Amino acid sequence: MNRKERQEARAERYRQYAENAERRATAAFNASSAAVDGIAAGQPILVGHHSEKAHRRALDRSHSAMGRSVRESEKAAYYRQKAEAVENNDNIYLGDDDAIERLEAKIAELSELQDRMKATNKIIRSKSMSDADKVAALCELGYTEPYATKFVANNNQFPAYALTNNNAKINAAKKQLERAKKLADKEDREYEAGDLTIEECYSENRVRVHFPGKPEEEMRVNLKRHGFRWAPSLGCWQAYISRRTLDFIKEITKSNQ
Repeated sequence: MNRKERQEARAERYRQYAENAERRATAAFNASSAAVDGIAAGQPILVGHHSEKAHRRALDRSHSAMGRSVRESEKAAYYRQKAEAVENNDNIYLGDDDAIERLEAKIAELSELQDRMKATNKIIRSKSMSDADKVAALCELGYTEPYATKFVANNNQFPAYALTNNNAKINAAKKQLERAKKLADKEDREYEAGDLTIEECYSENRVRVHFPGKPEEEMRVNLKRHGFRWAPSLGCWQAYISRRTLDFIKEITKSNQ
C-alpha cells in the first residue's frame, strides 16, 4: 500500500468514526426525549408529591443523554474535519512512488508563476507602453481582459516579498527533488547488529529498528527524541531517513555489537 492509498484509507476511517459518532448522537438524543416522554412540556416538579423522585430521575436521565448527544455530535464534526484535512493534504513526501514526477511538476509550476510575476511587473512599470498596449501584453500572459484592464488602471504589481517567497519555494522543491533522486538511486538494505534488525528502506524514506522485545525506557525515550515512533502494524520503531536518524542508528548498532 503506497502513501496515497494509506491516506485514502485514513480518510475513510475518520469518516467511519464520524458516522458512528453521529449514530450515537442520534440515539442519545432520542433517549433524552424518551426519558421525559410521559411528562407534559413545562410541567413543574411537584415537591412533596409521590411523583417528585420519578420526575427528577427522568430529568436527570434526559439531561445526561442530551449531554452525550452533544459530545458525540462534536466528535462527529471533529472526525469530519480530520477526514477532509487528510483528503486535502497534497504535500509531497520523499517516500511517495511519484515524488520525483510531482516535484518536477511543482518546480515547473512555481517557475512559470515566477516568470509571470516578473513579466507582469515589467509591463506595468513600462514607460514606453500605453495602457492599451499593457492590457494587450497582460492578456498574452494569460490574464482576462477585464482583469488586465483593472490591473493596469490600479498600477498593480506583485510585491517583492511575493517574488522572494515564491523563489524560496522553488529552491526548497529543487533540494527536495535532489534528495528524492538520491533516495531513488539507493537500494533498500537490511542488516543485523547483535539482537537488533535494521531496515534502511530508501524506497519508502524510512529507517526501521526491530528489537527482540520491548526496549528499556531509556532507549524508548532516546528513540522518540531522535524522531522514531512505534509502528504497531510493522512491529518496529521507524523514522524518516535523515542524517540525524542514520547517525543514531550507527550509535545504537555500535553499542549493541
